[in-house]
Amino acid sequence: MCPTPTGSPPTARTSWAWSDLSTGERIKALRGRELTQQALAERTGLSLHTVQSAEQNRRLTLPTLMRLADALCVDTAVVLGQQPPRGSARRSDLATVRALSLAVHDTSAGLVPEADEAPTPAEVGATCRRAWDLYWQGRYTEAGGLTAPLLGDAAVCLHAQPDGQRAEAWGHLSDAYRVAAYSANLMGVRDLAYAAIGHAAFAASQAADDLRRALVESGRAWVYLRDARLPEALALAEKSALTIEPRFSRATVGELTAYGSHINFAAVVASRMGDADRAGDYLSQSHATGARMGREERAHGTLFGPTTAATQAVGIHVALGQTGKALGLIDTIGPTSALSNASQRRYELDKAMALADARLWDRSLETLEAALTASPVWARYQQLPRVILEKVGKGSTARLRRVAKLVGRPAWGADYPTATRQASL
Repeated sequence: MCPTPTGSPPTARTSWAWSDLSTGERIKALRGRELTQQALAERTGLSLHTVQSAEQNRRLTLPTLMRLADALCVDTAVVLGQQPPRGSARRSDLATVRALSLAVHDTSAGLVPEADEAPTPAEVGATCRRAWDLYWQGRYTEAGGLTAPLLGDAAVCLHAQPDGQRAEAWGHLSDAYRVAAYSANLMGVRDLAYAAIGHAAFAASQAADDLRRALVESGRAWVYLRDARLPEALALAEKSALTIEPRFSRATVGELTAYGSHINFAAVVASRMGDADRAGDYLSQSHATGARMGREERAHGTLFGPTTAATQAVGIHVALGQTGKALGLIDTIGPTSALSNASQRRYELDKAMALADARLWDRSLETLEAALTASPVWARYQQLPRVILEKVGKGSTARLRRVAKLVGRPAWGADYPTATRQASL
């Protein structure tokens, strides 16, 4: 386990950057309050005196630097101040990201773990489904943590298959890389997400599976969206959806699930670009696909159905500034228990945003508080709660202060600097 960075320097400063700190101060900040110097010494195999000297800037050799960075789950560049630590990183996130990064890069380089017995494709597929289940529950750190050994198992399984019979194993390896990319993307590790989705694309091509290739391209589009590369995201989303557009009269449930989720995502991206006409066209296709299915289905690591189509449409209307349409649609949506936990909570955030846009402050905060309280682990990876608080803005109610605490920031007031508000969004 890795320590939780304190996020603040050990000395009082009114304005500071990570590079302003001394190396010793950075080590102390990365160690955090939960890990003592003695515990860090035991974890690294260094003496307590060596750790104390490093934190006091007395002497830091390269071997000591590397041991400390490894124990703190960061690059040596972070310890040296060449790059800041990830702002939202927590102990479990840092350990997961490190393990996931090693697994992605090692397996892609052909470094296959040693194993007494290779897992079967069926066993790898079952583990992959479990990783997706964790992901859709909003347990991203756990999903990433399971995916690291999963990638090793998938690589071992692939190499154990006879020549000419590796398509299924390549497919499972592609799925594992895709889970890795999705988990990394939610944890804000964009470089790892790009790498993993690229390896997923190669594995899907080796599997000669058009559906998997489209799923990977849709995944890449989602990474682009989180990276604010909207034109590329929309182009990829449209391409992947068209690639797998089925004939409704003979489409399987799996094909409809994949297509519906793809076309829905295309609508999401179009809405973020402010293209109401294009978003509306894709929404119509999304609703038609959901109606054809009749209920929520899970396939190929994705979820879709009529309820997903309706709840996602709320967020799309909100993004387009169509508050009236969003509120009207909310009134028609029934129970959402068929959705995954992450999808339910995301819908609640979209509702809270629509209510905030309509200046229904109390209802917005009530909805937001319920979502954050129901899934606090999922909530810490979301940015929308902060935007909603900005909308609610200058109120000074007990609920506002309570919800702000859940989000992990102070409620706004006259004494809360504008620059800090903007930097937090």
